Amino acid sequence: MTLNSLAAIQGLIVDMDGVLWRGSEPLPGIAEFFAFLQARGIRFVLATNNASRTEAQYVERLASYGATIALDEIVTSSTATADYLTSLLPAGSRVYAIGMQGVRDALTQRGFALSEADGAAAVVVGIDWHVTYDQLKRATLLIRSGAIFVGTNPDATYPAPEGIIPGNGALLAAIQTATGVKPIIVGKPEPILYRQSIRRLNTPLEATAALGDRLETDILGGIRAGIKTILVMSGVTTPELLAASDYQPDWVFEDIIDLVNHWGVE
Repeated sequence: MTLNSLAAIQGLIVDMDGVLWRGSEPLPGIAEFFAFLQARGIRFVLATNNASRTEAQYVERLASYGATIALDEIVTSSTATADYLTSLLPAGSRVYAIGMQGVRDALTQRGFALSEADGAAAVVVGIDWHVTYDQLKRATLLIRSGAIFVGTNPDATYPAPEGIIPGNGALLAAIQTATGVKPIIVGKPEPILYRQSIRRLNTPLEATAALGDRLETDILGGIRAGIKTILVMSGVTTPELLAASDYQPDWVFEDIIDLVNHWGVE
Protein backbone atom coordinates (compact mmCIF):
# COMPACT_ATOMS: atom_id res chain seq x y z
CA MET A 1 0.00 0.00 0.00
CA THR A 2 1.33 3.44 -0.95
CA LEU A 3 0.10 6.94 -0.22
CA ASN A 4 -0.72 7.19 -3.92
CA SER A 5 -3.23 4.37 -3.51
CA LEU A 6 -6.91 4.89 -2.78
CA ALA A 7 -6.56 2.07 -0.24
CA ALA A 8 -4.42 4.40 1.92
CA ILE A 9 -7.27 6.91 2.37
CA GLN A 10 -8.80 6.89 5.87
CA GLY A 11 -10.84 10.10 5.72
CA LEU A 12 -12.84 11.75 2.97
CA ILE A 13 -14.17 15.31 2.68
CA VAL A 14 -17.08 14.96 0.26
CA ASP A 15 -18.70 17.75 -1.72
CA MET A 16 -22.40 17.31 -2.51
CA ASP A 17 -23.57 19.48 -5.42
CA GLY A 18 -22.24 17.88 -8.59
CA VAL A 19 -21.06 14.79 -6.71
CA LEU A 20 -24.19 13.36 -5.10
CA TRP A 21 -26.76 15.34 -7.06
CA ARG A 22 -27.22 18.03 -9.68
CA GLY A 23 -29.76 20.62 -8.60
CA SER A 24 -32.80 18.68 -7.42
CA GLU A 25 -31.85 15.44 -9.18
CA PRO A 26 -29.87 12.73 -7.35
CA LEU A 27 -26.97 11.13 -9.18
CA PRO A 28 -26.75 7.32 -9.31
CA GLY A 29 -25.03 5.32 -6.60
CA ILE A 30 -25.52 7.47 -3.47
CA ALA A 31 -26.65 4.71 -1.10
CA GLU A 32 -24.00 2.32 -2.42
CA PHE A 33 -21.28 4.94 -2.05
CA PHE A 34 -21.96 5.55 1.64
CA ALA A 35 -22.47 1.85 2.33
CA PHE A 36 -19.01 1.26 0.83
CA LEU A 37 -17.39 3.95 3.01
CA GLN A 38 -19.09 2.69 6.15
CA ALA A 39 -18.20 -0.95 5.42
CA ARG A 40 -14.54 0.03 4.94
CA GLY A 41 -14.45 2.17 8.08
CA ILE A 42 -13.56 5.26 6.05
CA ARG A 43 -14.44 8.39 8.00
CA PHE A 44 -16.19 11.13 6.03
CA VAL A 45 -17.51 14.65 6.32
CA LEU A 46 -19.88 16.16 3.79
CA ALA A 47 -18.53 19.67 3.30
CA THR A 48 -20.47 21.85 0.93
CA ASN A 49 -20.08 25.41 -0.30
CA ASN A 50 -23.85 25.54 -0.79
CA ALA A 51 -25.22 27.81 1.93
CA SER A 52 -28.91 27.43 1.12
CA ARG A 53 -29.77 24.48 3.39
CA THR A 54 -29.30 23.50 7.04
CA GLU A 55 -27.48 20.36 8.16
CA ALA A 56 -30.82 18.83 9.16
CA GLN A 57 -32.20 19.42 5.67
CA TYR A 58 -29.18 17.67 4.16
CA VAL A 59 -29.63 14.72 6.52
CA GLU A 60 -33.28 14.45 5.46
CA ARG A 61 -32.43 14.72 1.78
CA LEU A 62 -29.75 12.03 2.00
CA ALA A 63 -32.12 9.74 3.90
CA SER A 64 -34.56 10.01 1.00
CA TYR A 65 -31.77 8.63 -1.21
CA GLY A 66 -31.12 5.70 1.12
CA ALA A 67 -28.10 7.11 3.01
CA THR A 68 -28.08 7.50 6.80
CA ILE A 69 -25.86 10.45 7.73
CA ALA A 70 -25.35 12.08 11.15
CA LEU A 71 -25.64 15.84 11.69
CA ASP A 72 -22.00 16.09 12.77
CA GLU A 73 -20.94 14.53 9.47
CA ILE A 74 -22.08 17.65 7.60
CA VAL A 75 -20.33 21.03 7.41
CA THR A 76 -21.88 23.80 5.32
CA SER A 77 -20.36 27.11 4.35
CA SER A 78 -23.17 28.74 6.37
CA THR A 79 -22.17 27.11 9.64
CA ALA A 80 -18.49 27.64 8.89
CA THR A 81 -19.20 31.33 8.25
CA ALA A 82 -21.19 31.76 11.45
CA ASP A 83 -18.45 30.04 13.46
CA TYR A 84 -15.85 32.27 11.82
CA LEU A 85 -17.82 35.41 12.70
CA THR A 86 -17.85 34.43 16.38
CA SER A 87 -14.09 34.94 16.33
CA LEU A 88 -14.53 38.49 14.98
CA LEU A 89 -17.67 39.86 16.61
CA PRO A 90 -19.22 39.63 20.09
CA ALA A 91 -22.45 37.74 20.68
CA GLY A 92 -25.52 39.77 19.83
CA SER A 93 -23.85 41.74 17.05
CA ARG A 94 -26.14 42.84 14.24
CA VAL A 95 -25.58 41.15 10.89
CA TYR A 96 -27.24 41.84 7.55
CA ALA A 97 -27.67 38.57 5.67
CA ILE A 98 -28.42 37.79 2.06
CA GLY A 99 -29.15 34.11 1.98
CA MET A 100 -31.62 31.35 2.54
CA GLN A 101 -32.53 29.35 5.64
CA GLY A 102 -29.09 27.77 5.97
CA VAL A 103 -27.43 31.17 6.38
CA ARG A 104 -30.06 32.70 8.63
CA ASP A 105 -30.36 29.71 10.97
CA ALA A 106 -26.58 29.38 11.34
CA LEU A 107 -26.20 33.05 12.29
CA THR A 108 -29.08 33.16 14.78
CA GLN A 109 -28.05 29.86 16.40
CA ARG A 110 -24.67 31.45 17.19
CA GLY A 111 -26.24 34.48 18.81
CA PHE A 112 -26.16 37.05 16.02
CA ALA A 113 -29.10 39.41 15.46
CA LEU A 114 -30.32 39.60 11.88
CA SER A 115 -30.87 43.26 11.03
CA GLU A 116 -31.44 45.53 8.05
CA ALA A 117 -30.77 48.68 10.05
CA ASP A 118 -27.84 51.02 9.65
CA GLY A 119 -24.95 50.04 11.87
CA ALA A 120 -24.87 46.31 11.13
CA ALA A 121 -21.40 45.04 11.98
CA ALA A 122 -21.18 42.58 9.10
CA VAL A 123 -22.78 41.70 5.79
CA VAL A 124 -22.94 37.96 5.09
CA VAL A 125 -23.80 36.82 1.57
CA GLY A 126 -24.86 33.29 0.67
CA ILE A 127 -26.79 32.04 -2.33
CA ASP A 128 -30.40 33.24 -2.51
CA TRP A 129 -32.55 32.15 -5.44
CA HIS A 130 -34.82 35.16 -4.87
CA VAL A 131 -32.28 37.93 -4.28
CA THR A 132 -33.50 41.42 -5.17
CA TYR A 133 -31.87 44.66 -6.23
CA ASP A 134 -32.94 46.22 -2.93
CA GLN A 135 -30.95 43.56 -1.03
CA LEU A 136 -27.84 44.22 -3.10
CA LYS A 137 -28.33 47.96 -2.53
CA ARG A 138 -28.66 47.52 1.26
CA ALA A 139 -25.54 45.34 1.38
CA THR A 140 -23.62 47.91 -0.65
CA LEU A 141 -24.61 50.81 1.61
CA LEU A 142 -23.72 48.90 4.78
CA ILE A 143 -20.32 47.82 3.47
CA ARG A 144 -19.58 51.36 2.34
CA SER A 145 -20.41 52.44 5.89
CA GLY A 146 -17.83 50.05 7.34
CA ALA A 147 -19.53 46.68 7.76
CA ILE A 148 -17.35 43.57 7.36
CA PHE A 149 -18.09 41.86 4.01
CA VAL A 150 -18.14 38.06 4.27
CA GLY A 151 -19.07 35.55 1.56
CA THR A 152 -20.02 31.99 2.43
CA ASN A 153 -18.47 30.67 -0.78
CA PRO A 154 -17.08 31.94 -4.10
CA ASP A 155 -18.75 29.49 -6.54
CA ALA A 156 -19.42 31.51 -9.68
CA THR A 157 -21.87 28.93 -11.04
CA TYR A 158 -24.21 26.19 -9.84
CA PRO A 159 -24.97 22.91 -11.66
CA ALA A 160 -28.75 22.67 -12.17
CA PRO A 161 -30.73 20.12 -14.21
CA GLU A 162 -31.35 22.74 -16.92
CA GLY A 163 -27.68 23.69 -17.10
CA ILE A 164 -25.07 25.85 -15.38
CA ILE A 165 -26.63 28.85 -13.59
CA PRO A 166 -25.25 31.79 -11.52
CA GLY A 167 -23.87 30.89 -8.09
CA ASN A 168 -22.99 32.87 -4.99
CA GLY A 169 -19.81 34.19 -6.57
CA ALA A 170 -21.96 36.13 -9.01
CA LEU A 171 -23.71 37.90 -6.11
CA LEU A 172 -20.38 38.64 -4.42
CA ALA A 173 -18.99 40.04 -7.66
CA ALA A 174 -21.92 42.46 -8.00
CA ILE A 175 -21.45 43.78 -4.47
CA GLN A 176 -17.67 43.95 -4.81
CA THR A 177 -18.08 45.94 -8.01
CA ALA A 178 -20.42 48.37 -6.25
CA THR A 179 -18.27 48.79 -3.12
CA GLY A 180 -14.69 48.23 -4.21
CA VAL A 181 -14.37 45.88 -1.22
CA LYS A 182 -13.23 42.29 -1.66
CA PRO A 183 -15.18 39.83 0.52
CA ILE A 184 -13.65 37.50 3.08
CA ILE A 185 -14.38 34.02 1.72
CA VAL A 186 -15.04 31.22 4.21
CA GLY A 187 -15.85 28.31 1.89
CA LYS A 188 -13.66 26.35 -0.48
CA PRO A 189 -10.98 26.90 -1.74
CA GLU A 190 -10.17 29.09 1.27
CA PRO A 191 -8.94 27.20 4.34
CA ILE A 192 -11.61 27.78 6.99
CA LEU A 193 -14.20 25.20 5.91
CA TYR A 194 -11.54 22.61 5.10
CA ARG A 195 -9.81 23.08 8.46
CA GLN A 196 -13.09 22.53 10.28
CA SER A 197 -13.70 19.37 8.25
CA ILE A 198 -10.22 17.99 8.86
CA ARG A 199 -10.61 18.53 12.61
CA ARG A 200 -13.85 16.56 12.57
CA LEU A 201 -12.29 13.67 10.67
CA ASN A 202 -9.22 13.50 12.94
CA THR A 203 -7.34 11.52 10.27
CA PRO A 204 -3.73 12.12 9.17
CA LEU A 205 -3.40 14.70 6.40
CA GLU A 206 -1.53 12.23 4.20
CA ALA A 207 -4.44 9.76 4.54
CA THR A 208 -7.19 12.33 3.93
CA ALA A 209 -8.71 13.26 0.56
CA ALA A 210 -11.12 15.87 -0.79
CA LEU A 211 -13.74 14.58 -3.23
CA GLY A 212 -15.48 17.09 -5.49
CA ASP A 213 -16.50 18.15 -8.98
CA ARG A 214 -14.95 21.64 -9.13
CA LEU A 215 -11.32 22.33 -9.84
CA GLU A 216 -11.37 25.89 -8.54
CA THR A 217 -12.98 25.06 -5.17
CA ASP A 218 -12.89 21.38 -4.20
CA ILE A 219 -9.59 20.45 -5.80
CA LEU A 220 -7.71 23.69 -5.22
CA GLY A 221 -8.98 23.77 -1.64
CA GLY A 222 -7.73 20.24 -1.05
CA ILE A 223 -4.33 21.07 -2.50
CA ARG A 224 -4.07 24.18 -0.31
CA ALA A 225 -5.06 22.11 2.74
CA GLY A 226 -2.28 19.61 2.02
CA ILE A 227 -4.50 16.60 1.35
CA LYS A 228 -5.12 14.27 -1.59
CA THR A 229 -7.79 15.20 -4.13
CA ILE A 230 -10.34 13.22 -6.13
CA LEU A 231 -12.24 14.80 -9.02
CA VAL A 232 -15.49 13.40 -10.41
CA MET A 233 -16.71 14.53 -13.82
CA SER A 234 -20.41 14.46 -12.86
CA GLY A 235 -20.61 18.18 -12.10
CA VAL A 236 -19.25 21.28 -13.81
CA THR A 237 -15.72 20.25 -14.84
CA THR A 238 -15.27 19.29 -18.49
CA PRO A 239 -12.33 17.35 -19.96
CA GLU A 240 -11.20 20.58 -21.62
CA LEU A 241 -11.17 22.48 -18.31
CA LEU A 242 -9.27 19.66 -16.64
CA ALA A 243 -6.65 19.52 -19.38
CA ALA A 244 -6.11 23.28 -19.22
CA SER A 245 -5.88 23.51 -15.42
CA ASP A 246 -2.59 24.58 -13.81
CA TYR A 247 -3.25 22.17 -10.93
CA GLN A 248 -4.41 18.57 -11.18
CA PRO A 249 -6.24 16.15 -8.85
CA ASP A 250 -4.58 12.96 -7.67
CA TRP A 251 -7.40 10.86 -9.14
CA VAL A 252 -10.15 11.47 -11.73
CA PHE A 253 -13.32 9.37 -12.07
CA GLU A 254 -16.52 9.72 -14.05
CA ASP A 255 -18.74 9.65 -10.95
CA ILE A 256 -19.03 8.06 -7.51
CA ILE A 257 -19.95 4.69 -9.04
CA ASP A 258 -16.71 4.72 -11.03
CA LEU A 259 -14.83 5.75 -7.87
CA VAL A 260 -16.26 2.88 -5.80
CA ASN A 261 -15.55 0.40 -8.59
CA HIS A 262 -11.88 1.38 -8.70
CA TRP A 263 -11.53 1.77 -4.92
CA GLY A 264 -13.04 -1.63 -4.32
CA VAL A 265 -10.45 -3.50 -6.40
CA GLU A 266 -7.32 -1.93 -4.86
